[in-house]
Amino acid sequence: MTVVRTSSGTLVLRSERPQVSVRVHVRTLAVVAVLVAALTGIGAVALAVGDFHVPLADVVRSLNGTSLVPAYDYAVRDLRLPRFVTAVLVGAALAASGAVFQHLTRNPLGSPDVIGCTQGAATGALLVILVTGGGFTQLAFGAVAGGLATAAFVLVVSWRRGLHGYRLVLVGIGLAAMLLAVNNFLLARANLERAQVAQAWLIGSLNARGWEYAGPLALALAVLLPLVLVLTRALRLLDLGDEAARAFGVRTGRVRAGLLVLSTALASVATAAAGPVIFLALAAPQIAKRLTRATGPIVVTSALTGALLLAISDLAAQRLFAPTQLPVGIATGAVGGVYLGLLLATQWRSGRW
Repeated sequence: MTVVRTSSGTLVLRSERPQVSVRVHVRTLAVVAVLVAALTGIGAVALAVGDFHVPLADVVRSLNGTSLVPAYDYAVRDLRLPRFVTAVLVGAALAASGAVFQHLTRNPLGSPDVIGCTQGAATGALLVILVTGGGFTQLAFGAVAGGLATAAFVLVVSWRRGLHGYRLVLVGIGLAAMLLAVNNFLLARANLERAQVAQAWLIGSLNARGWEYAGPLALALAVLLPLVLVLTRALRLLDLGDEAARAFGVRTGRVRAGLLVLSTALASVATAAAGPVIFLALAAPQIAKRLTRATGPIVVTSALTGALLLAISDLAAQRLFAPTQLPVGIATGAVGGVYLGLLLATQWRSGRW
């Protein structure tokens, strides 16, 4: 095994038999390790604190099945653990989707919530809630259908001799406003009970999220994320230009369409599980990129960053105003609004707008 360090801070691991070469970005690897450690720490706190406090040692015993206190097991394994797992999965799905969208559009504002895909997923899920009152599986199908329809519409309208990032963002913002009006109309026409359920879901919440949400969401991510990672390898070649990518055998149109479908599906299943959690898909990939200083789509690091951000936001929403629990969408909206303002100011000062 030969190890070569390049000037860009990348380690190249080469094996002669068989001939295999693997590139490892040292800074990215360090950031991933820190994010995993931070996520583990936040998870320990989230499982321990609450109106019913569980000592950290008993949290560990409950997780490994050696606890002798049934109340601790119920609080940790039945109430808090599925909520934390759902937060991690939703945050990872939204952030990975945002990383792909931003790289495809070459625009830091090109996230699924800004260009309308999240609102489209919310419209599809709202129809399920208000018309059929279905469970998570029906919600997921409705959200994915709404998100994909929105993405297709934005792509068709914004396509003019190629896909221009800023045009796609502007079309998406307009469509998102229209879909918001549609959602409000649906709420106004619904009966009071279902309208209250739908309104609470629209804010973006992880309250009362059990294993019936975390299990299907984990299955969806286990299918979608590996496919995204496979296609992002071809996406790196697209950075060289379409002609160069085709010379390497990349089918550029299929790669872009596949990534658009997969990233929209990721955002849609996350929306089905927790509602439209805003700004996370926008902020997490940008934070990950600044931490790693890496070029290209950094899906794994973005996913871990999104998982950590949503886990922290949910913990803050639970405990800052305890015993009242706020929807997590309020916390991400407050932080994301400030971040969006800073991003717009940075873009303006750099002369890109």
